[in-house]
Amino acid sequence: MTKTQAQQFVVCVSNEGYEASLETRKIYVRLPDSESEAHGMLRIIDESGDDYLYPRTFFHEISLPQALSKAVLAA
Repeated sequence: MTKTQAQQFVVCVSNEGYEASLETRKIYVRLPDSESEAHGMLRIIDESGDDYLYPRTFFHEISLPQALSKAVLAA
């Protein structure tokens, strides 16, 4: 599995209470974490560059073309 295939992308639709960590309408990388997902949370690489748990309701999953996925990961 390549790095871009392993990465999943989401767009932030709410940042209530996390304004310093998340920007609405921004694309974020979601890391697989089945345990946190079972509790309604997603593991997201946020503005700090580290991964943290956030409510699933703050995000919508999106699918990006391969070239765009590479560009997002490189940014």
